[in-house]
Amino acid sequence: MIDLERHDDVFVLTMADDENRWNTTFVREFARALDEVEASSGPAAMVTASAHEKFFSNGLDLDWVTSKGEHRGGDRATFGEEFMEVMGRIITLPVPTVAALNGHTFGAGFMCALGHDVRLMREDRGFLCANELQIGLTIPIPEIALFRHKIPAPAFHETVMLAKRWTAAAAVGAGFVEAALPLDQLNDAAMTRAAELAPLAANRENYGWQKEAIYGENAALNGPHGAAHMLKNYVSAKH
Repeated sequence: MIDLERHDDVFVLTMADDENRWNTTFVREFARALDEVEASSGPAAMVTASAHEKFFSNGLDLDWVTSKGEHRGGDRATFGEEFMEVMGRIITLPVPTVAALNGHTFGAGFMCALGHDVRLMREDRGFLCANELQIGLTIPIPEIALFRHKIPAPAFHETVMLAKRWTAAAAVGAGFVEAALPLDQLNDAAMTRAAELAPLAANRENYGWQKEAIYGENAALNGPHGAAHMLKNYVSAKH
């Protein structure tokens, strides 16, 4: 379901559950992989990839959600909380992260991709889409906040309110995908980019603090004071 390997300073997390739809079982396996990355020390980065030839992640496991009784997807009641926690862990993981988007990336899969520091995408196939409105769901406030942090306006509005399907070229143009590449170059490019970034995490505490300062509690982007006030009232680097 989730495979994790390490190649020198780069962890490779491969989602290998068909279309990689999110249910509680999948969330818990993903969380265990993050545990292993977080337990390491020294320079490191993580690449998240997919074993499916067409999908990076096709979003929420709707068959599991709408079914009754026992299911391999696990406990339905705990999914929301556990899923959101894992998304938060991805965005604040104390190592650089690169998502190698080899195909369609919808809903929950789009959230996962946006949680990464860098996104590289297959140039000739696949869409990025927050498709909740199209399937009759609302986009939760934490997901909206994630999109607002990661997607420049007006692309944010197109994503959240218009359910725009982003091609690789359009997403690169909008500024939230770093590069579009041929499929046969995608994973190698992700590994190269991750290896370049791995030294940033030599001091995990420092790297993790920086992410928390941007995305965590009382985050700089969400705080009650503007940059001028903070500059004039600066006390310490980690205040």
